[in-house]
Amino acid sequence: MSIEEAIRKGELLPGDGIDEGALMERYGVSRTPVREALLQLQAQQLLQSLSRGGMVVARMDVPQLLAMWEVLAELEGICARLACERMTTRDLQALEEAHRAAEPAVDAEDVEAWQAHNRAFHEVLYRACANCYLRDEILLTRARTGAYRRHAFAAIGLIRKSWEQHDQILQALRARDAARAWELMVAHLSPGQGMPGPAALIASLPKHLLL
Repeated sequence: MSIEEAIRKGELLPGDGIDEGALMERYGVSRTPVREALLQLQAQQLLQSLSRGGMVVARMDVPQLLAMWEVLAELEGICARLACERMTTRDLQALEEAHRAAEPAVDAEDVEAWQAHNRAFHEVLYRACANCYLRDEILLTRARTGAYRRHAFAAIGLIRKSWEQHDQILQALRARDAARAWELMVAHLSPGQGMPGPAALIASLPKHLLL
């Protein structure tokens, strides 16, 4: 698993240190390629350098987090609109299957299982939008905000509401209503609309995740 994927899945959290030696051993490479990979992740703002040396997973302050959350909502909205215009019958079937598969996790209020099903639902849309650049930008933004969104989600308990919003988005996609799909997706990801307001989200976050 790559460092970016570990950050996106929450296995590495904001503030966690990066062990270069462990990475060298894991991938069987020298220090140089590890350093180069870490510098690339730093350029993407996934990692931060420490004044005493070494790197940690990047943390954000509240204004940065809310600004990035806003951008993510818009990117996901564009993805939903393009997917509505471009998705095949097979894509739509895959999305319906992903949505139905999540229902047991919703009924059980299983946060961890829901997160996996949520990723699967959105990943279908990333493929269906047929824009690899947009997909990459969304995944990068999700990686940077993932730990914060997961903590807020688990603390506030929004599984069923989020699943119901997925159902509304799916209905818009079935109807090939691109404008409605965009509107619903932006609301789904926006604090104060599909999500709780900014104050409730920030209050739910552990302080060690924030600058």
